[in-house]
Amino acid sequence: MKDASLFQLGIGLETGAHEEDTTRSPSAANIDSMVDADREDHFIRRDGKIFAGTHLIIEVTKGTGLDCETRIQSAFRKMVEVCGATLLHIHTHKFSPQGVSGVAVLAESHISVHTWPEIGYGAFDVFMCGDAEPWRAVDVLKDAFETDTVDVRELLRGEELVAKEVAA
Repeated sequence: MKDASLFQLGIGLETGAHEEDTTRSPSAANIDSMVDADREDHFIRRDGKIFAGTHLIIEVTKGTGLDCETRIQSAFRKMVEVCGATLLHIHTHKFSPQGVSGVAVLAESHISVHTWPEIGYGAFDVFMCGDAEPWRAVDVLKDAFETDTVDVRELLRGEELVAKEVAA
């Protein structure tokens, strides 16, 4: 029975990932290596800035279909496609009497949502690193939920970390 509980939690399942190397600690030298333009990683270098990824906080209002898991999953797949990302897994949950929460795990990070369909509201996060283009997700959400009322805030994740270390 204990093994079944561990399985449900995902503990001990082989994912291809390896344990974190805790013998190394973040250092100015590690951060300095991020500045190297020839470095092949998924940090973004744009307009003189270096950051881990673009995180969009997207608020969909006056939307329809926000109570439909199938529509949300389809929107996730379409966002992945148009943004040039790599889908690893989608998981959604339908609440009773209404609402859906879900996440699309990407090689480039994630897309998540929680909806309040009774008021036409969906709170989406789109976080992507590398060459993916998360801003392309906005039009997908407008189309999927039949609204032009979409507000977006952009965060450049990790930007301050790199800027502080490079300046030091």
